[in-house]
Amino acid sequence: MEEEGTTTRSLLLGEEMADINGSGDVGNSSSSTTAVLLLGTFVAVSGLFAFGCAYSVFASIMTVGGMLGALVSGKIADLIGRRGAMWFSDIFVTVGWLAILLAEGAWSLDLGRLSMGFGLGILQYAAVVYIAEITPKNSRGGFTAANSMMICGGVSFMFFIGNIFTWRTLAIFGMIPCLVQFLGLFFIPESPRWLAKIGREKELEDTIRRLRGKNVDIYAEVAMIKEYTKTFQQLSTANILTLFERRYAHPLIIGVGLMLLQQFGGTNAILYYASSIFEAAGCSASVGTTAMAIIQIPFTALCVFLMDKSGRRPLLMVCAAGTCLGNILVGLAFLLKDLHHSMELSAALVLSGILVYSVSFSLGVNGTPWVLMAEIFPINVRGSAGSLVTFANWFSSWILTYSFNFLFEWSSTGIFFIFATICGLLVLFVAKLVPETKGRSLEEIQASMTHLLR
Repeated sequence: MEEEGTTTRSLLLGEEMADINGSGDVGNSSSSTTAVLLLGTFVAVSGLFAFGCAYSVFASIMTVGGMLGALVSGKIADLIGRRGAMWFSDIFVTVGWLAILLAEGAWSLDLGRLSMGFGLGILQYAAVVYIAEITPKNSRGGFTAANSMMICGGVSFMFFIGNIFTWRTLAIFGMIPCLVQFLGLFFIPESPRWLAKIGREKELEDTIRRLRGKNVDIYAEVAMIKEYTKTFQQLSTANILTLFERRYAHPLIIGVGLMLLQQFGGTNAILYYASSIFEAAGCSASVGTTAMAIIQIPFTALCVFLMDKSGRRPLLMVCAAGTCLGNILVGLAFLLKDLHHSMELSAALVLSGILVYSVSFSLGVNGTPWVLMAEIFPINVRGSAGSLVTFANWFSSWILTYSFNFLFEWSSTGIFFIFATICGLLVLFVAKLVPETKGRSLEEIQASMTHLLR
């Protein structure tokens, strides 16, 4: 306890010195954006374009593979590094696309989807954590949210070309970003936080220098990473049971809670079954899905710029309220249809509701939970915590996509009012439990949430 207290006091002193020297920025390095940082972010998110491609074409078995990949994602990223985990995931995703491309029967398609899902379950965690760990605190939110922009780009790309090319050709398109990432990983540095975790301090300093630039004072940032990593490593041995210690309750509830509320608010039901929803309300499926594809891209891009301007909490709360409104409009459309009101009105309400939902989801509900997941867990439990949170996302996605058709047949009105209620709960959840992480270093966020600074 005395050793922990001494280390904590030194950390606080280091923060105070950093504030004095850099007006709140660690060694003035938090505002720098270098070519290496941009390249590292691009390579990390490029593979997620394939995620979007697969996401909009396949569900079911891919989601099962995603759950399996999520369970081991954190452990793999801790054992072989963030870059190693992305390389590992690319192998499974590429093999999956090849199996689909060369498929001669249903079994090959299913194995391909399973392999792809496994790889994407690992990649989704590794890419987000890697970006958060290499990025300065003043721009971390926007850089990390770029993963959602790439997924959205893949989804929209497949919506646009899905009616033009065969599914074998689509598999070729899906492989390209995986190959880009696999080759790009040779040219980017490993995460400095992971290097600190395994004791490679000389490489840590060299990596921070590459990421921040030659003329930037990196001393305070390097010292803070080393000290916090050492302190968290002393707290407990990382395993799944460690997560259930009281000190980690707050970040764990936030991480898992955000993923469950995001998914059960209707996310994948609307994405996977958009055509069926439009047709059931008497709206053109091609018009509806094309409008969704068009509208998602600019608003997901806007999310990248707003994440560090508005902050995580207000952006997520406003957008969650927007998804609530979108679901209410869709529910009202089917209610009017059941009451035999004008089909034109029902179609207009469904189109309006789903577009409001898509805008709100793209702007904040999609990316913000992943940004927060990458920020709130200390280095000693980040792997196991990230695996659990990513698994929660994939598992709830599987439940929703599996059950939506049955629920829609039970009550097309009721299911969207249930989604609206869950989106309303997301607003309250954020207001009561989620801290603002904008402009704070990863170490500061994690120490305050685990009560290390109290």
